[in-house]
Amino acid sequence: MEFLIEQFRQKLKYTSLDFVRSLMSEINWNARLIGIKGARGIGKTTLLLQYIKLNLSESFNQTLYVSLDDIWFNNHSLVHLVRDFERQGGKYLFLDEVHKYPGWAQELKNVYDNYPALKIVFTGSSLLEILNARADLSRRAVVYSMQGFSFREHISVETGVDLPVLSLDQIIKNHHEEAQKINERIKPFEHFEKYLKYGYFPFYMEQPDLYLMRLGEVLNMVLEIELPLLRNIDLAYVAKVKQLLVIIAESVPFIPNVSKLSNKIGINRATLLSYLHYLDEIGLTQNLYKSARGISKLQKPSKIYLDNTNLIYLMARQNADKGNLRETFFLNQLTYRHSLRYTENGDFLVDDKFTFEIGGKGKKTKQIESVENAYVVADDILYGYQNKIPLWLFGFLY
Repeated sequence: MEFLIEQFRQKLKYTSLDFVRSLMSEINWNARLIGIKGARGIGKTTLLLQYIKLNLSESFNQTLYVSLDDIWFNNHSLVHLVRDFERQGGKYLFLDEVHKYPGWAQELKNVYDNYPALKIVFTGSSLLEILNARADLSRRAVVYSMQGFSFREHISVETGVDLPVLSLDQIIKNHHEEAQKINERIKPFEHFEKYLKYGYFPFYMEQPDLYLMRLGEVLNMVLEIELPLLRNIDLAYVAKVKQLLVIIAESVPFIPNVSKLSNKIGINRATLLSYLHYLDEIGLTQNLYKSARGISKLQKPSKIYLDNTNLIYLMARQNADKGNLRETFFLNQLTYRHSLRYTENGDFLVDDKFTFEIGGKGKKTKQIESVENAYVVADDILYGYQNKIPLWLFGFLY
């Protein structure tokens, strides 16, 4: 255990506090068992170490951070670690990458039940593993989702300017005033294009030239290891799934014709629908349905988007569609706090209340003029007017 303590202190020593994600203030850190799920490279490890550095300096000797993919666990169990840690007065245990440890959910459940004075925070990059573990951890863990950088967070990292989070109501009711406040401090379009291409995953800051290569490695890990292992996808079909992602990336946006798509990539209809469901489940795509109720893996989505615009640039390269990029950005920034559904009167129905039509700066209101609570979201404008709102402003929702 001394080896793990030494590693923890080394990591903590080199953890920067220059920028802290907004999720930090949203988590109820008083809960006994907290889970944080999110894609690889999204910043979960940094969040844990920053929290320790900011809040547990006076309890440093009662705190331990470990990554469960450490070689130490080849010969030691999590239960034994917890027993020794608790005997030595430990109170705060942070477990990173839990999905790398076989049987982690059951052991964590036992630890929770047997050590009521211990507070535990765990993270997992395998979204499917976390979904599978829900039954074991139900009623025990409070689980939070961590997204990539919002446009607001990207600007803060790039400029050092701390800009406020805006609610959807603030944007709808006061978008001109809020846009003016922001434009007085920074120039949004100086950063917007870069964000769409490279700004979503925090690791872009480490080696920008290698960003798309690293993002491709994350994608391959999910498709070639997690999906076959956890959803029994045949490895022979992985190339076809990648082909499907390219089609989605290049579409305007993608409205699936399942029969044609099934013939084009050589997968039968039922299997294709299952794969579309799994891609959404694992966080590579976002499926839009007419109804949010009773969604099954054999239900056809009305529209399909890649999860974020960086994935579009990875898969489509030079063929990224402008309209797809705009709608994907809007969808990605809103799904963190809001529910979105397909609607025939616009592009998105948000929280079953607001209708949004997405387009360029010349986008008219004709398509939604008879719809209540309807708004045009326009790209390439700094300021909006009445029910026409700048697209970039929706990047300030978290």
